[in-house]
Amino acid sequence: MILYGRNAVREALRGRRAKSIGEVWATQSAAREPWFAGVRVRTSSAADIERRCGSSAHQGVCAQAGGYPYVSSEELLAGPEPLVVALDEVQDPQNLGSICRTAECAGASGVAIPQRRSVEVAPPACKASAGALEHLRLARVRNLADFLGQAREAGCWCYGASAEPAGKRAPIPYDAPDYRGAGVVLVLGSEGRGLRPRVAAACDELIALPLRGRVQSLGVSAAAAAVLYEILQNRDRLP
Repeated sequence: MILYGRNAVREALRGRRAKSIGEVWATQSAAREPWFAGVRVRTSSAADIERRCGSSAHQGVCAQAGGYPYVSSEELLAGPEPLVVALDEVQDPQNLGSICRTAECAGASGVAIPQRRSVEVAPPACKASAGALEHLRLARVRNLADFLGQAREAGCWCYGASAEPAGKRAPIPYDAPDYRGAGVVLVLGSEGRGLRPRVAAACDELIALPLRGRVQSLGVSAAAAAVLYEILQNRDRLP
């Protein structure tokens, strides 16, 4: 794939895909960036870079990279008290990138996405993540509900973000659970539809953010940021 954007390329050069980076192209001004020290860069026009990457949002930089190194679900759940974000058929690469950027900044263990009917890691998502995808572990799982069952068997608690009840279960406030002492999987639904019934049923609890304005929904990336930092603050509190 052809990565584009300064942060996306910079982080790829020092992230998990560093050995797979091939040709790097940059405009004359962008090539003077100090992080290009020691990197062989081909000077190109902005028009040529746009032609290579297919986007005008390249910021004067693009690079050839190998395929994204997905991990297994077992690797995602390994370690003490993992914090994993699971995305239920999120379709927008901008949302995937933004969520991964927040997850990496919050110290999450990684992100799980379904193999089907879900956005994959592609250059637009890498750009939107500001390079965070180069450092974050991401797994593609065959069935998200089954993955949540696997996470529960590994000792994790699964919390589905949903403003709507699922069957007879009503969501509880997002700051009500104690997220300490065990692994946590935060499950977020797709744009518009939210959590699918089987995925919601596989969660231990449903949690909801307060909505006090006239608009009765948050975008999935905004919801991810709010809940992830509540989990982070909760885990940082003294017993």
